[in-house]
Amino acid sequence: MAHARISAYLPPDINPSQAAIAYGCRALPKLNEELRSEDLLTRKKALVALCDLMHDPEHVYVAIDIGCLESLKALLKDSNNMVRIKATEVLQIMVTHYVGREGFLEHDIIHALSFLLNDPEIACRKNLHLAFKYLAQIPSGAQGIVHSGLIPLLVWKLQREEEEIQELLLDTLAACLLVDTTEALTSRVVPFLKEKLLSANDNIRSKAAYTLMAISIPLEGKKQVWQYGVIPILVHLLKDHVEEVQANAAGALMYATVTTAGKYAALDADAIPPLLYLLVSTLRKARLNAIKALTMLAEAPEGRKVLQAHVSDFRVLKGDPSKAVQRAAQIAIKTIEWKP
Repeated sequence: MAHARISAYLPPDINPSQAAIAYGCRALPKLNEELRSEDLLTRKKALVALCDLMHDPEHVYVAIDIGCLESLKALLKDSNNMVRIKATEVLQIMVTHYVGREGFLEHDIIHALSFLLNDPEIACRKNLHLAFKYLAQIPSGAQGIVHSGLIPLLVWKLQREEEEIQELLLDTLAACLLVDTTEALTSRVVPFLKEKLLSANDNIRSKAAYTLMAISIPLEGKKQVWQYGVIPILVHLLKDHVEEVQANAAGALMYATVTTAGKYAALDADAIPPLLYLLVSTLRKARLNAIKALTMLAEAPEGRKVLQAHVSDFRVLKGDPSKAVQRAAQIAIKTIEWKP
């Protein structure tokens, strides 16, 4: 005869650390109420459930509409480490969606997150910097970070954070510097980036060179890149074993060599041979950046004289699959063959 037995184990699809989600349109309002609960376990379970739901942009829209962002802002000040970690995780998931980024700006989440820049929990700081990175991907988000006055602090943190967070910081700074470089330049960002160019971490070298591209767009940035002796290091990175590092170093040189001082600093560092080598790189942007950097060097008589023996290399690139590379090669040939 069969006997009824109750298993001691939970069903396989039940997560005891996650709040039960109400049915239909009641789901998010109920979770928002639980976020404000006095009970610690209830808040934790609600945050775990929200982490799952916020991957859907429709849920993000509803969550913002019913006031979840204000509830999450309050939880960023929670004394419990896990609550702060999960609250920042929910926010960094929300900001991967466009509607989440708009919500961040409308509810001043940037300011609320800034208080966690020195949080003792690395997971909390990592979520925070992921959120800033995603937010900076849209112009209004980058402007929001710049206008919040956080750039000097982000530059300062670049020297003190763990490597995985340094990578996120460099991504954020590169996007924000396209908006405004003033605060970064006055915060000594160039010498800090110079140090990162020497990192043993491939990603950090690559991202530091890319950030230097952004900092070198304005004239003051070009001057500082020359003054702090960054150009010889960029020339050295043209021979890096990582192609992405080579491409970004060539891009930074492309901007830095616009000035006369930058041109001669690159020529003194013997930049032409490694740049010529990049003309046959498999990376389109490496070829393009190298051509443009060589065009800058060809504007100096000494550079033009050396490059006249390599015009054939540029002619080959007129058949490159990339239209941008073709146009850049044509301009380079005209510059090299120009006679006063």
